[in-house]
Parts: sequence; structure tokens; C-alpha cells
Amino acid sequence: MVTFLILLFVLVLIAYNFLRHPKFGKKPSGERLALIQKSPQYKNGKFENQNFTPDLAEGANYFSVSYEFFFKKVERKIPADLIPSIKTNLHEIPVNQDVLAWFGHSSYFIQLEGKRFLIDPVFSGNASPISGTTKAFKGTDVYTVDDLPEIDYLLITHDHYDHLDYETILKLKAKTRKVITALGVGSHFEFWGFEKENIIEKDWYEKIELDENLILHTTPSRHFSGRSFTRCNTLWTSFVLETNDFKIYLGGDSGYDSHFAEIGQKFGPFDIALIDNGQYNKNWKYIHNMPEDVIKAMHDLKAKRVFPVHSSKFALALHAWDEPLKKVTELNRLHEKPLPLITPLIGEIVELKNEKQEFKQWWNGVN
Repeated sequence: MVTFLILLFVLVLIAYNFLRHPKFGKKPSGERLALIQKSPQYKNGKFENQNFTPDLAEGANYFSVSYEFFFKKVERKIPADLIPSIKTNLHEIPVNQDVLAWFGHSSYFIQLEGKRFLIDPVFSGNASPISGTTKAFKGTDVYTVDDLPEIDYLLITHDHYDHLDYETILKLKAKTRKVITALGVGSHFEFWGFEKENIIEKDWYEKIELDENLILHTTPSRHFSGRSFTRCNTLWTSFVLETNDFKIYLGGDSGYDSHFAEIGQKFGPFDIALIDNGQYNKNWKYIHNMPEDVIKAMHDLKAKRVFPVHSSKFALALHAWDEPLKKVTELNRLHEKPLPLITPLIGEIVELKNEKQEFKQWWNGVN
């Protein structure tokens, strides 16, 4: 009995010390919490979606979902082959060129109107607080922070590990001018050593005038947040980036809901929409789009071209690694009004204003 109690005490101590690691961030407090409590999205001590959003779909329960997630064998969940990529030298791209480079999953670099944006970068090799778990697919980690030029605006949609990566953020500190994110997420950045005056936190449907011809709007998504056992104490968001002649929707993580049509009505049509398409499951369909939802969302948003993201780097769901791209491509082809899909290789340059640029279905033949 004594041995058991000692062992239990040691395990509790290890867990306690682990959860105190800086990578877990810091929950909002003080003036930041007071501002959060004024948000229309903050109710009953936590942030909520516009409409009721259960953690799991009807008929699902935590035990069965957890068992399936950890023990079910899924064919080709992780690719056997290297994911192909192009290593573009981002330092050599003139700042006046309007381009996008995707790093896999939901990480990408944008140049627009002479400003450089970095969205949800994850370069540490895994999307988990435990090193060596949820590892990036072979061939996807071809970029590091050193490969990036100076960043004007680091945009973070929410604080999950596959979007807010502690190791990457620390390395970015010296080359990032401003951080723009949703309410509460700035608490993590301040805890990690970023200057308070360089952190901008916004609620949904607020705007920031970045330059004379460059505006950023924060817009709703349907998701949740949290880096430890406490959930939804920081907000999640999508972004709309617009100039006088160009609009791009940066979707972040989201399940399907009325907010897509709402954003399309307020800001559309969009020249390009980046939409969450991957790591989905019927059991958590309210927090991640199913492929058929992506098709509905792209039309709700009034998008001219669509970039399906949130795939091809991490295995966070029970589908084959290439299923999201295959399904959305086929569903789009069968739709009465198919839209051009942007499907670049990791590192391939997307010319934002070139509507005639074509992309290969690079995942075909990759096992």
C-alpha cells in the first residue's frame, strides 16, 4: 500500500510539473479578463458559438469516440511516401508581389499590398504538447522560421496546438512586428515574452486598418479553444483581409453553420476563400466541416476560388491522409456550379490575383 501511494504521488507530481510547462500558456486575467467578460460571445464563464454547438454529434459519447480514436486502425491514415513539396526562397520574393505559400495543414505565408502575413505557423514537427506525438508527415517540414522574411503581422485563429505552436512562436518573436488574434489568446503571447503593445486582440466583427488600402476584419467561426483542461476561455476566429480590389477569407477551424452565409453577405464576394477541410469526423461534425459542408460554405461565402486547407500534414482524425482533398475535389466537380480549387504543393507559390493559375492534383500517386 505504501509503495502504491508513493508511486501515485510521484505520478501526480510529474503530471503537475508537466502542466506547468510554459507551452500550455496562461489563461486570461486582470484587464484582459475584464475585457473578455464584456464580449457578447462570453456567457456563463466561457466563450460560446453563435448557435448551440455540442462537443459530439447525436448518438456519440466520449468513451466510444476515444476508443475509436486511439485504437481503430485506419488504412493510409499516415502516408508511407514523402509528401512532395517545393522549397521556394521566400526571402527573394519582392514584397510588392501578392502571393501565398502554404506550409501544410493551416499554416501559410501571404504577401499583400506590400505587407507580409504569417498565419497559424507550426514548424516544430508535431501538433501536440507532448514532443514526438502527432508528428508531421514525412516531407512536410521543409520550412523553418529561418526561411521566413520579417513578418509584419502574425495572425492566429485560435490557441489549439496545431495552430498555435509554442516552439515556433518563440523563434518568431525576433522577426514579428505585430500579433493579431482573438480575445484572450494574447495572454499566451504576453506570457511567452511578447510586448503587450505588439499584441492586438479582437472580438468578432471588429476591424483593423493596417494601411491606407489594407483592412483586416475578425469574423466568426464555429469551433472551441483550450490548451489544457480549461476550454473556451479564449475566443476562436476567422479573418477577412481586404484591399480596394481584392478580398480573401482566412477561415481557421470551423464546423458548418450560418456564419458562412452571414460573412458572405457582409463581405463577399471573395476572390479566394481558405476553408477548413480535413481532420473531420461524423462524431465531431459541428466543429470541423465535412467535405460536403465545404461545398456549401464556399457558395455561402460567394467565393470565386477556394483553397481547402487543414490537411496533408498531421493525422488528427480517422480518415486517410488524402481523403479530404479527394472528396472535396470530386464533390466540387459534381456540383452544378463548380469553383476553381487552389491545391498547391507545400511551398508552391500561389499568385493571389492570377485567376488563370492552375494546380495539379499532386496527391494522386502518393501512398
